[in-house]
Amino acid sequence: MLIGSGNVSTHLFQAFSKVPDVEVVQVFSRTFSNDFPSNIQISDFTQISEADVYIICVSDNAIASVSDQLPFENRLVVHTSGSTNFDVLNAKNKRGVFYPLQTFSKHKEVDFNEIPICLETEKETDYEILEKLAKTISKSVNKIDGNQRKALHVSAVFVCNFVNHLYHIGSEICKENNIPFHILQPLIEETAEKIKTLSPEEAQTGPALRKDSKTIEKHIDFLTDSTQKEIYKILTNSIQNVEKL
Repeated sequence: MLIGSGNVSTHLFQAFSKVPDVEVVQVFSRTFSNDFPSNIQISDFTQISEADVYIICVSDNAIASVSDQLPFENRLVVHTSGSTNFDVLNAKNKRGVFYPLQTFSKHKEVDFNEIPICLETEKETDYEILEKLAKTISKSVNKIDGNQRKALHVSAVFVCNFVNHLYHIGSEICKENNIPFHILQPLIEETAEKIKTLSPEEAQTGPALRKDSKTIEKHIDFLTDSTQKEIYKILTNSIQNVEKL
């Protein structure tokens, strides 16, 4: 059963729906969603049916509250958060984590087979259940403890969320100067492609690495937004500090 109707729940439902041996018996949603069949949607915890695994797909702040409202005991309940320990779940049930390491947008299709799923449970027997379930949709299933998962989540913020924000900054600079952002697309794709065969340190290029102070000064002078200037300086210093190690 899936509890929640956001991006993660939507993509998990789509992935599990393609597996003949897995049935999503219900989806809990506070309001009706067109992303799920109407006959399996419920909005009242008292309507919850029995299932082998209950996957809570809600915001981190809501996990504990949702867990407390579940009207049963001694069933396997997991959440999908990358930064929350499983002990936030109510101890009346068996607890664990089912964390798909990916960025999800509701209407952007993903290949779940390529998405790493990080698992953690209190008991080995529960892990075996989660592992079997995860392997039906992904070829990358990993046993990751709470501290490792937090490290992964922080790393993911750097390589995904922060990088995407830098795309946004680049897009704004292009827009201000009447340049189509798609011109940068091949550069973005090549940068991502390189780290499949090179370490990020080996793949690093640019004026900061070359210590090209004249170009760096020109870039900073060109930028009109003070926040963009500060980000440029911080990242330049960070790249150069790596080279000093």
